Amino acid sequence: MKKDIPNSAAILIKKIVEKCGEKHVDWAVNFEASFANTLTTTVKPQNDGTTFVLTGDIPAMWLRDSTAQVRPYLVLAKHDKEIEEMISGLVKRQFKYINLDPYANAFNECDNGFGHQSDDTEMNGWIWERKYEVDSLCYPVQLAYLLYKNTGSESHFDEDFKEGIIKILNVFSLEQDHHSSSYRFQRTTTRKEDTLVNEGKGTDVNPTGMTWSGFRPSDDACQYGYLIPSNMFAVVILGYIEEIFTIIIPNSEIATKAKKLKMEINQGILDYGCIKNKEGQTIYAYEVDGLGGTLLQDDSNVPSLLSAPYLGYCTFDDPIYLATRKTILSKENPYFYEGLYAKGIGSSHTPKDYVWPIAIAMEGLTTNDKLEKEKILDLLVATDAGTHFMHEGFDVNNPNNYTREWFSWANMMFCELVMDYFDIRVMK
Repeated sequence: MKKDIPNSAAILIKKIVEKCGEKHVDWAVNFEASFANTLTTTVKPQNDGTTFVLTGDIPAMWLRDSTAQVRPYLVLAKHDKEIEEMISGLVKRQFKYINLDPYANAFNECDNGFGHQSDDTEMNGWIWERKYEVDSLCYPVQLAYLLYKNTGSESHFDEDFKEGIIKILNVFSLEQDHHSSSYRFQRTTTRKEDTLVNEGKGTDVNPTGMTWSGFRPSDDACQYGYLIPSNMFAVVILGYIEEIFTIIIPNSEIATKAKKLKMEINQGILDYGCIKNKEGQTIYAYEVDGLGGTLLQDDSNVPSLLSAPYLGYCTFDDPIYLATRKTILSKENPYFYEGLYAKGIGSSHTPKDYVWPIAIAMEGLTTNDKLEKEKILDLLVATDAGTHFMHEGFDVNNPNNYTREWFSWANMMFCELVMDYFDIRVMK
């Protein structure tokens, strides 16, 4: 599936290579490999004008991953019609999928029946996996909004988009009281993270104003139903929806519902989503259930607590965020690992002592300290096992041990951090 990259991408790669100079040749090598790789190996234009984006070594498209995979290309889209149309086509395909089933997280290129068809949930041939994750509905809205902000394009705000937004609002609203939901998910597996307990309904929750999520952005089951980072992301994209349906395609009913949900979810975060760390400081919990259950940790996937300012929920210097950041980048977070070659945040999705380049890159994207960004980029290229690509996770004591040879999302997070270091950023 390899093909030539657009001229604008080649020009940006050349620009980055020049900026890296002799001091950061290794950054340049990895940037060129990763920035080109996503375009040449994962982006598949469809006959209907939409765009299918493979996650990498799995032949399916995740709503979340596909957004993150193309996000850095938004800096090119304003002056490159081909890139703009590719991203617009992706938004259109994402919303076709959402309209097909807003509870599914990953889809097939066609109605081929690939994926986890034996799962006990409402599957069909288009769906690769039907793990309900709040962030899977947030990411396509984010991409649609950022495409508009960076290019002025409105062509993707079509009837499918409007229908999908209505579905998203309805699901978020329904899942504020999960007891009213018909969604169930069970998988026959020995891996408990891949299925929901309580006959597929998940652990018990009490309404908080937040919206329930069955799974995390790692595709692992939530321990408690209210995933704080995903609810933060929901607050942000509900603001986008309110703006879109107030200014661009006026619809007072949609705008009003989005505003109401945004306020309720945010109040739920404030009322139920804060806990104390061991020093007695107020920080954000990772998950809560509204019944007193709370989880102090963070996960390497985005949305994460670490990524809150990157997503637009708060500022870099917000006191609660800073206290949270310090806590989750320490041993108080059970998924923070430190070894001979690296330290960072891992996940229950990968082995103990494996840290994720996505989370390491996010450390750099959530600080204004250039020296810290430089150290992080040096670490990322030094731990790529000689492949010049990022992986899902790697062993802090031996980076030659890693998961996923081909993981486009991680590659593009590295690229975004390199661009950020040189003050090239997506307009938010």
